[in-house]
Amino acid sequence: MKQKDLLKILDVPSPSGWEKAGQKQWIELTERVSDRVETDAYGNAWAVLKGTNKDAPRVMLEAHADEIGFIVRHVDEKGFLSIGPIGGSDRTLAPARRISIFGSDGIVHGLIGNTAIHLRDTSKDKTPEWKDLFVDIGAGSAKEVAKRGIRVGNPAIFESSATEFHGDHIVGRALDNRIGGFAITLALQELSKKRPAATAYAVNCVQEEIGSQGARMAAHRIDPAVALVFDVTHATDTPGIAVKEHGLVELGKGPAISHGAANHTLVVERLISVAEKHKIPLQHEAVSRSTHTDADVIYTARNGIPCALISIPLRYMHSPVEMAAYHDIESAARLAAAFVKSLSEKDTFRIHG
Repeated sequence: MKQKDLLKILDVPSPSGWEKAGQKQWIELTERVSDRVETDAYGNAWAVLKGTNKDAPRVMLEAHADEIGFIVRHVDEKGFLSIGPIGGSDRTLAPARRISIFGSDGIVHGLIGNTAIHLRDTSKDKTPEWKDLFVDIGAGSAKEVAKRGIRVGNPAIFESSATEFHGDHIVGRALDNRIGGFAITLALQELSKKRPAATAYAVNCVQEEIGSQGARMAAHRIDPAVALVFDVTHATDTPGIAVKEHGLVELGKGPAISHGAANHTLVVERLISVAEKHKIPLQHEAVSRSTHTDADVIYTARNGIPCALISIPLRYMHSPVEMAAYHDIESAARLAAAFVKSLSEKDTFRIHG
């Protein structure tokens, strides 16, 4: 699997609640390197690679499949649409951007209107509220909108294709968190070359951006002995970011592991040890109470699942120009594979014996 496989995954729309097309791509990629792929009613998907020792701990490598987007809230009589956010969409980026709307008859192209600078009082310019935004699909009436297969409740995303960017970098929308899903597939590919003792479940979950709903379902069903969660984190190496407040994470310097209540100390210690042994670059983050990722609901599932978060540095999160370094994605996958290979039946990850 190469960068071109990742670019293909990135271009498939997958807003929260409508992950079907993106999951199909992930399944097609992952079933090449696993024993089987399974799904549940809401679209969570997991690939299983059976280990050589039935007594070794069952390990879950998890990422989320969905991306932020928009949803149609209203269609007025002149054919303009009102929209709201799906997940943490940034309304400051919305005006004058093209979008794709998922209509009943397929994709409908639209744009978020922006009154020309010549026609507005710029002294009153301010960040628009969602209710101030409107979408133009070139229709002249609500009836014409309906004929194009658009109604209240249809989802939409920014139109922005992923691309290689100056060698090792990748730019586009939905890197959060399609690159995490790709990383766990790369890890499974490495593990399939020589099976580890532990059975690995690579799990791509739905609906993280709206509250980690898919991860709750998957963690309860799979009930792993230990879990590694893959997501993105803010690369804070660009101008204007207060690193004393947010910490320093740099693009291209390797994945970051999190330290805080949601991250089991023994799992974190094993990750650090494995990284040192295999010379995998590693950065560190302090997350205090919550990670704001699927890790928060996985580690509290059932009777508690020892869990750690591996984050891939990302610039310009929740925008159409998210940027990541392919080297960081590969390093995250290497770290996961090495962690799984290190597991034996003796590993319980219990704080008190």
